[in-house]
Amino acid sequence: AGALLVGASVAAGLGLALGRPVVGVHHLEGHLLSPLLADPPPEFPFVALLVSGGHTQLMAVEGVGRYALLGETVDDAAGEAFDKTASLLGLDYPGGPALSRLAATGNARRFAFPRPMIASEDLDFSFSGLKTAALHCVRKHALDDALRADIAASFQAAVVDVLAAKCLRALEATGMSRLVVAGGVGANSALRE
Repeated sequence: AGALLVGASVAAGLGLALGRPVVGVHHLEGHLLSPLLADPPPEFPFVALLVSGGHTQLMAVEGVGRYALLGETVDDAAGEAFDKTASLLGLDYPGGPALSRLAATGNARRFAFPRPMIASEDLDFSFSGLKTAALHCVRKHALDDALRADIAASFQAAVVDVLAAKCLRALEATGMSRLVVAGGVGANSALRE
């Protein structure tokens, strides 16, 4: 909230100084529509996975201003879980990119982390239990570089499995054929793959 307040204040100050209007945009809508900046932009309608440090949501997007929430996290967002698990592994903040780089050198099958809510009938997410499983794993082992990489890879695989399964289920439920990923976690290489 602090970063958003600072950004809004700077924008208002610039608008005043330059004599330009300042138009407010809901930051989740900004995430949701940011893929429209691509060349070419995705066509409507589409299912959007908005996945960031603070949000994990699936939305049906019919057009600008026409959104329906399909599912969301009931606790920690995926990006928050990445950041907290990265911190457990001694990685710098923001942890998501660092965890992804470390995971690229690890064995994703070494640890059988849970896939929370993957089999639930709804399109909601939960990542706090997965984060707790990572905490117990870290406490249980003496960490070396190889073990840290394996934990990172196993954790990332669990998050990506859940996100991918829910996205496929959302596409099936809506009858839409296009998926758009928005938000910082969308840069995760395993998720993009």
